Amino acid sequence: GYLASKGIKNGDPVGILSENRYEWAVVDLAIQLLGGINVSLYTTLPPNQCEYILQDSQAKIFFVSTGIQLKKAVEVFENCPELEEVVAFEMPKNKKHMEHDFVRLFDHAMREGKKLYKEHEDTIQGCTKKVKPGDVCTLIYTSGTTGKPKGAMLTHNNICSNVKAATHHIYWDDKDTFLSFLPLCHSFERTAGYYACISCGAEIYYAESVDTVSRNLPEVKPTVVISVPRLFEKIFNVINKNVEEGSAFKQKIFKWALNTGQKYVDGKRGLVSIQKSIADKLVFDKLKEKTGGRVRLFVSGGAALPPDIDTFFQCAGLPILQGYGLTETSPVMTANRPGDLMVGMVGTVIPGVTVGIQSLEKGEIIAQISGEEYPTNLSSEPGEILCKGPNVMKGYWRNEEATKEMIDSDGWLHTGDIGRFVDGYLKITDRIKHMLVNAGGKNIYPGPIEDMFKSSKWIDQLVVVGEGQNFMAALIVPDFEVLKKFADAQGLTFTNTDELLDLDEVKSVYKKEMAQFSKSLASHEKIRDFRLLANEFTVETGEITPTMKVKRRVIAEKYAHLISDIFKDD
Repeated sequence: GYLASKGIKNGDPVGILSENRYEWAVVDLAIQLLGGINVSLYTTLPPNQCEYILQDSQAKIFFVSTGIQLKKAVEVFENCPELEEVVAFEMPKNKKHMEHDFVRLFDHAMREGKKLYKEHEDTIQGCTKKVKPGDVCTLIYTSGTTGKPKGAMLTHNNICSNVKAATHHIYWDDKDTFLSFLPLCHSFERTAGYYACISCGAEIYYAESVDTVSRNLPEVKPTVVISVPRLFEKIFNVINKNVEEGSAFKQKIFKWALNTGQKYVDGKRGLVSIQKSIADKLVFDKLKEKTGGRVRLFVSGGAALPPDIDTFFQCAGLPILQGYGLTETSPVMTANRPGDLMVGMVGTVIPGVTVGIQSLEKGEIIAQISGEEYPTNLSSEPGEILCKGPNVMKGYWRNEEATKEMIDSDGWLHTGDIGRFVDGYLKITDRIKHMLVNAGGKNIYPGPIEDMFKSSKWIDQLVVVGEGQNFMAALIVPDFEVLKKFADAQGLTFTNTDELLDLDEVKSVYKKEMAQFSKSLASHEKIRDFRLLANEFTVETGEITPTMKVKRRVIAEKYAHLISDIFKDD
């Protein structure tokens, strides 16, 4: 009623900047009933990126959660001409942000909407009836290689088809309970941990934050947990640390339990079944208790799951189903199924979707599988992974050029990832894109970040690193002319370049530079550590191409020792 009173109707964008919470779902469902478009923003985005998305989407009303998010909204409001009102889910500690005419509280809006509902009921029902499967229901902005985010237009049919296919592939129902902690603005949580749950009547609990998940698991006792690999890595590392610090006997028991679990996973029974029961009581039941004791399925996506962690959870009787997809595919393309999973694979193609492998050399489709097929004998050479089906986005919002780059004239969406089929399962082998995926499953495009740092007088060359890690870091080639002038002015003594780079005064300069430039980056993009290099990247030494493009793989291999040193304590 409130949204209708503000003139929100079919096709109107409404922004949400909030952590996972009850109000997020209420607002989203109201937007959908009016045929509006949910424009979701990550709470980690800085004000300048929020401003760009609000301007580009032309959002009319902006819902925000805490005082931190309200401050961003107030800061950018004047620069967003289409934006009419900001609604805060809770009263901020800093009351001055509530003094603006365009800001109001969610509770007030709800009370007003309740009073106005009857007056606008016919309008609301009319809007609902006008909604068509092909209408856009959400814009999910993904980072672009140009530095500007692109809004993936997902339709009602995109998401509904994916919900139906995914829940057929991996079954859950109204007896299931979910703990939600991945951001709802991410397509993985939106489809699998929200709409799919609603579709079958499952319960959803919201964690207070990502940091409280370990405490919330035994409170909620979920049956299904959807996560990125980082949660499983943390659990695995804690267990390993406890075992390493334990006695030799404890270590022996743990190793025996793992070997027994592996035999059981391999299908051995009889005496192994008895041994597995003992292993459960001695080792694995303690792990299950920490997850609430009722988990029947872990579902992992957003980044690659390390095979040793995958194997460990299988042995413990807590199988992790890996999946694969993109925001642009709503998002699920493939997933392992209960009782049918292979370590290192991202599963089989879900119903209604077709996945193809395109030769990188010839540009032709060398293999393809549709979701209704399960060809266990089909294997292929590596190539770019393509996707076709009702889950493929409508395109990028107000960006036809980017849409044409992503979806070809035959309707194939080009993922930019390299993979191959192995006995009917999809295996991701590499990335064509330079995109990095951090430990939390966030996509980070290093190019725009690197370009930003080029304006620093202290930096000659910079390469962002951090694939699969908790934070981003950089390898930096300093501008030695500027650096040596600084050293001379400060009276610093050194006999060679390595000694110069090792000086605390020099490191301090670059720490300040990283902090200053990182202010305009989202939290997952910020450069939190670095190493200074004594030699520049050149064509002759193989780190860059003749057209001055960075060879990331070469640099990663050449400086693997430095990269490993950066993340050794992560």
